[in-house]
Amino acid sequence: MRLTPGAARDVDLDRVDLFDLDLYTSGDPHPIWDVMRAKAPLHHQVLPDGREFWSVTRYDDVCRVLGEHQEFTSERGTVVTHLGTDDVAAGALMTSTDPPRHTQVRRAINSRLTARAVAVWEDRIRHAIVRFLEPALDGGTFDLAERALRLPAIVTGPLLGIPERDWDELVQLTAMVTAPSDPHFQHGSEAATLAISHHELVTYVTQWVKRRRAAGDEDGSLLDHLMSVRAGDAPLTDEEIALDGYSILLGANVTTPHTVSGTVHALVERPEQFEKAQADPSLVPNLVEEGLRWTSAACNFMRYAVADVTIGGGTIPARGAVVAWIGSANRDAARFADPHVFDITRANAKRQVAFGYGPHFCIGAPLARLTLRIFFEELLQRFGSIELAGEPQHLRSYFIAGMTHLPLVAQKRKTP
Repeated sequence: MRLTPGAARDVDLDRVDLFDLDLYTSGDPHPIWDVMRAKAPLHHQVLPDGREFWSVTRYDDVCRVLGEHQEFTSERGTVVTHLGTDDVAAGALMTSTDPPRHTQVRRAINSRLTARAVAVWEDRIRHAIVRFLEPALDGGTFDLAERALRLPAIVTGPLLGIPERDWDELVQLTAMVTAPSDPHFQHGSEAATLAISHHELVTYVTQWVKRRRAAGDEDGSLLDHLMSVRAGDAPLTDEEIALDGYSILLGANVTTPHTVSGTVHALVERPEQFEKAQADPSLVPNLVEEGLRWTSAACNFMRYAVADVTIGGGTIPARGAVVAWIGSANRDAARFADPHVFDITRANAKRQVAFGYGPHFCIGAPLARLTLRIFFEELLQRFGSIELAGEPQHLRSYFIAGMTHLPLVAQKRKTP
């Protein structure tokens, strides 16, 4: 998805197709979202195969859909790639479960992912990121988007308890889940790609659990911790452990690479912002928040209306699918002044909803923020300039906004 608005143009909301993959690969949905926020804050679309969904694009409406589980349930599915087919893992997979069950499982897992808990990993993460950036220092072309897909595995693989030999396979499988129509990751049809990747990931965690149980000891990893989690009075079943492990793998691998690439691309296009961050390293945490707002890597989430719901000046019928467009909410002028300006000094950048909102707020947000802060600290310290070395290629997905290629040439920063 292109992250800078294209030329202003008339938008016919009756003809808008938010499931048009070309819109995100070679087009730009931001002008469409701008018009939708102004003229159709609740938009209805029927796909050629008869599936239908409603869209909300304003910041407050997006927060309401994601935050009010009594009105909008997660227990029929939460990602648009599953529109029209109820999630078979509802009630077992944490991301497809509503409170109180969701809260019970989340609270137990979250104890290992608070800001205080992940702070002890800072040195290990910094070492991993320094090694990741080293190849870019030789002055040759460095494809950040392609290489960054592996970055979360490098950073979080040891924390999750995943051996390095499995990292590349899991990175490929998680990319297949979130971008099943992208030629870099597609195996057969979109449906086949989803089925293969889901089966392989769940099987991986299932086999991992069996090996851990057979070994009879603990390694202190996050996946190991899942085996001791209790929801209410009962431990998680092996199926629930496998599904939640699958969800954690997805969360760890999917969005951070595209936030990294999209934010670096924004800095390349705006060298004054790069120079400002270099001159004042205290701006890096805010640079991270603005990068999260700007990229909105998980650009939407889906819910289903429990009953008829009035929102955005219209009504979503009971059991209707509603897509909350995070990428639009983070460019809502009612919340962010000059929303299409990338500004690392933006005062309210932390109000972005790139991590979601409400009960399903990203459980890995503290780790993601820590990783991104360290990444940009090291990048700004080591590189004096970064330039494009070719045309970026955008991910073919209406769920994840990102890139498959971002060729760069970087120059070492001269020490004073």
